[in-house]
Amino acid sequence: MKLKFIIGVAFALSNGMLFGQSSVRLERPDEKLTISRHIYGHFAEHLGRCIYDGFYVGEKNDSIPHKNGVRTDVIEALKKLNIPNLRWPGGCFADTYHWKDGVGPKTQRPSMVNSWWGGVTEDNTFGTHDFLNMCELLGAEPYLAGNVGSGEVQELTDWVQYVNFAGKSPMSDWRRKNGRDEPWKVKFWGVGNEAWGCGGNMTADYYTDIYRKYATFMSDWTNGGGLYRIASGANSADYNWTETLMKKIPNSLMKGMGLHHYAVINWNKKGSAVNYSEEEYFKTMKSAWFMNELVEKNITIMDKYDPKGNVDLIVDEWGGWYEVEPGTNPGFLYQQNTMRDAMIAGMTLNIFNNHARRVKMANLAQAVNVLQAVVLTEGKKMILTPTYHVMEMYKVHQDAKLIPITLQSTDFELNNEKIPAVSVSASQDADGRTHISLVNIDPKKKNKVRVDLASLKASKVSGRILTSDNLRDYNSFKMPAKIAPAVYKDAKLLNGAVEVDIPAFSVIVLEII
Repeated sequence: MKLKFIIGVAFALSNGMLFGQSSVRLERPDEKLTISRHIYGHFAEHLGRCIYDGFYVGEKNDSIPHKNGVRTDVIEALKKLNIPNLRWPGGCFADTYHWKDGVGPKTQRPSMVNSWWGGVTEDNTFGTHDFLNMCELLGAEPYLAGNVGSGEVQELTDWVQYVNFAGKSPMSDWRRKNGRDEPWKVKFWGVGNEAWGCGGNMTADYYTDIYRKYATFMSDWTNGGGLYRIASGANSADYNWTETLMKKIPNSLMKGMGLHHYAVINWNKKGSAVNYSEEEYFKTMKSAWFMNELVEKNITIMDKYDPKGNVDLIVDEWGGWYEVEPGTNPGFLYQQNTMRDAMIAGMTLNIFNNHARRVKMANLAQAVNVLQAVVLTEGKKMILTPTYHVMEMYKVHQDAKLIPITLQSTDFELNNEKIPAVSVSASQDADGRTHISLVNIDPKKKNKVRVDLASLKASKVSGRILTSDNLRDYNSFKMPAKIAPAVYKDAKLLNGAVEVDIPAFSVIVLEII
């Protein structure tokens, strides 16, 4: 993939307002490379109010519309994102979860203590059938994270057989007894989670051996079941972890390798989700922009050991992480979602799009009521966050041909540190429409961007914008539509280029035909 990034600085005064000048050049669409829809995946962990009181309100609930206990408003909201996949049951929870406790008659299921997230007791009423049937409602592919930390090989192989095997076997017979005749045919399987931390505090060498063992017994030696096995990848910049896995795990046993990175100011003092200073905002965006370096360095290592590109990079946890909202359970990780989160989402998705050669899946943490959620619920009420709106605007990139770009951006600068103010990605869909997503993270300066269309023909440009009056604005249950996409009419098409004025802290998606 051809991607060039150049940082420059150019400021001027226009009507008394400081602005930056940036430029983008589009290359020819890459006919062989599409932006996988799975980059726009989501994550649902048994954590706080994500599953219980988020997705699932119970079959006997008579006050909130649901289908088999799953909220219909949440389902409809996620379907509008064209949600491609959903990761479950964790996260850290996955390596303490024993799937057999979550099938069969609900009144007979044993309870468990969620020791990772709040020490709450769960009754296992939401289990494998509930999740996989919910994925069918969503039209999303399930991504199951297997228990490697506290489980056994047999437990995971039994799970594969239970959900995937169509013939007669102990596990498929049990599935039928529990009310499901046809298998779900789950493709995506995580072999453990964060094995370097909550998944067992393993070394890279030890996990590599464990992974090889689990992956071997999950299918036959030719992987006849077509499983897409995903290894627990590095914690942010642990490149030794990546190198060890790529060096020691055969391609035949691993289709994807994970990577986790959160935009965090300080793990011991994360700061407020709403009341943050300009310095805190800059540090958050700097951490979010670090994703670009992480992806590029991991790709370099992967190319060294896998030059044919057989193994995909899977960023199955990403997003902003702050202190919980005042008065909420610290273990539930419930936080508000402001325009800062829209900036994180827009910038990060542009990074993934531009590295679509290797990045084939990503999972925002998390879907409902946890961390950088796209949906928040409160009783009967449901609201869509700024992050939701960014993902809805960006869905035009799903499975579209990547258009490589050359970008020259001004800087967002504070206290003698700087990062690019503008990020961009572009694609061409099956109908020949070109889509360009642009983000200006600078909280004070608008940015004039000239997009050189090069050989692309254009007769009309339209667009949508997500912005607000204040960087710290958010949608609340009292004002659920304070932030929402609006029509953008200020793009100008002339002389083979598009000129755009991007307001401070804004996201714009253009469509060119």
